[in-house]
Amino acid sequence: MEYLERPGLIKFGGRDATVLGEDIIVGQQAPEFTVTAQDWSAFRGLADTAGKVRIIAAVPSLDTPVCARETRRFNEAAAALGEDIAILVISMDLPFAQARWCGAEGIEQVTVLSDHKDADFGLKYGVLIKEVRILRRAVFVVDRGGKVVYADYMPALGDEPDYEAVLEAARRALG
Repeated sequence: MEYLERPGLIKFGGRDATVLGEDIIVGQQAPEFTVTAQDWSAFRGLADTAGKVRIIAAVPSLDTPVCARETRRFNEAAAALGEDIAILVISMDLPFAQARWCGAEGIEQVTVLSDHKDADFGLKYGVLIKEVRILRRAVFVVDRGGKVVYADYMPALGDEPDYEAVLEAARRALG
């Protein structure tokens, strides 16, 4: 399948980089995607969280300060949000590196997943950076019916999402 190439949309290392795939927009049905869980099993992002509101965060790598801070922030928020919200953090890091990092950081409330194998999520959600094969930072909220109710792409890799706006969108989607 051919994916739209969007050069110059973001910079990596001070140089223009190419993002593959189209942006997800509010109101559309969220595309199903398959990523890899920390035990190397296939995880279907929507099917395996059916019936829940999902916060889906794309991050470049857990081994960077901004991604670590973002994942910890969502982990802290998850406990207060309850069982009806699933928080997925997706990067290109390998599953065993993710498991090591989550164990060291005490990340237990969010599901950290890897898109390293097929870049299925990255391509379908318009976050795959072609030249370096990492994900650009973005956050989506998908309601119980699979509709995107919030989508935000950070203009630079080091920018953090508006956490309060994301959490408010998730609370509204709960009803």
